[in-house]
Amino acid sequence: MEACANGVGIVSRRMVRPSLPATAQGGGHPPTGEAEEIHLTPWDLRFLTADYSQKGLLLPKPPVSGEQLVDTLVSSFARALGRFYVFAGRLVAQERGDGTVTVSLRCTGEGAEFVHATAPGVAMADIVASIYTLPVVWSFYTLNQVLGVEAAMESLPVLSVQVTELADGVFIGMSMNHSVGDGTAFWNFFNTWSEINRRIGISGDLHELSTPSPVFQRWFLETCPVPIPMPFSKLRHLVRRFERPTVQECFFTFSTATVKNLKAKANKEMAGTATATISSLQAVLAHLWRAVCRARRLPPEQDTFYHVIVGCRGRVNSISATYVGNAVVRSTAESTAGEVERNGLGWTAWLLNRAVASFNEARMRDFLDGWVQEPVFMSRYLSPVSADILTGSSPRFDVFGNNFGWGKPLAIRSGPGNNTDGTATVFEGPEKDGSISLEVCLVPETLARLVADEEFMEAVSVPM
Repeated sequence: MEACANGVGIVSRRMVRPSLPATAQGGGHPPTGEAEEIHLTPWDLRFLTADYSQKGLLLPKPPVSGEQLVDTLVSSFARALGRFYVFAGRLVAQERGDGTVTVSLRCTGEGAEFVHATAPGVAMADIVASIYTLPVVWSFYTLNQVLGVEAAMESLPVLSVQVTELADGVFIGMSMNHSVGDGTAFWNFFNTWSEINRRIGISGDLHELSTPSPVFQRWFLETCPVPIPMPFSKLRHLVRRFERPTVQECFFTFSTATVKNLKAKANKEMAGTATATISSLQAVLAHLWRAVCRARRLPPEQDTFYHVIVGCRGRVNSISATYVGNAVVRSTAESTAGEVERNGLGWTAWLLNRAVASFNEARMRDFLDGWVQEPVFMSRYLSPVSADILTGSSPRFDVFGNNFGWGKPLAIRSGPGNNTDGTATVFEGPEKDGSISLEVCLVPETLARLVADEEFMEAVSVPM
């Protein structure tokens, strides 16, 4: 057994290739003959400098264990890859000799990584009994703190999963190269995999899966060069490393009733002023923004920014709801710490509402066009002192519907990828009827003050 950190041992590693063509599953198909080449958009390429996206589920103890469990999960994983065959490919770079380099996703069918691990000293209660994320959780993931561009440099898989058997449960952690897909693509694959595994256990019939069929054709501006040349003579010049801050994570859940109360309070405070309804999520994020400003002890005149990742599916008509790739933009609300604290929940939530409503397709097209001329890449480790918060993901992603056949997930936890001071990832809550969870990452002293903030924690459902 391969030793790992925090009492986690690696039992086996394998590369899983796609199986079952889409004619049986209603989706894609494993490539045959010459490898299909998928060129990446500016949305995709800007994430080459980001870590792999890492999200995972805590599941109850399955009826089988060891190799029997793994064999079943590998089989369903291969079938899910048959539908999402692009995730079995590899990022490839072409250094063109003219001072530019291109990166694309080549559908080679080489496979996605599947790791089997055990952590017999870790119980489910250890993970869910505290609002703090235990360090051992990060050992439930592969490709930790690996940049997307490194996959092209070292021919790494763009998708990797680790199934860790615990003392009384299982944790399934998935790592996806952010350049090949955003949160929508991530969870569409996870949902497909769990449904296939569940249906294998019931009937073996994989026709007409409820999960939507993926769309792989990338969306480009009509004037965009394809592939997009980036101004680097060598791909390695794209790699920029910075000292990663020491951070901690907490997982805060807001019950359905609490979310309704926050939304009602925010809208009541803005009655007669706001011209649109403040959403539940905007009210929860405003509650967090105000508390983080207090926890950071920002002076009243300090500028503070809340960045919200907004999806383009549903906002740009030509982008399918099942589009596989990145299709997100960032909208930003700006204020000062004093205004956020002084003006209350409703006013702060209204700033977020206006930021999201400011999405404009023309401005989005200008950004994409400008990116081709002067690429700007993601980096979250530049500022040693931050007054910002960034929220990605969505409470609409079906997290707790990922029943692999032996019970719904009990919790969700992220890996270390892209964790930095001020990250707040949103998920649906376990009640699935309007509850919301936030995974908040801050420097330890700030996080400790946030947890001690009575006004903030009064709205949080604390584990018993």
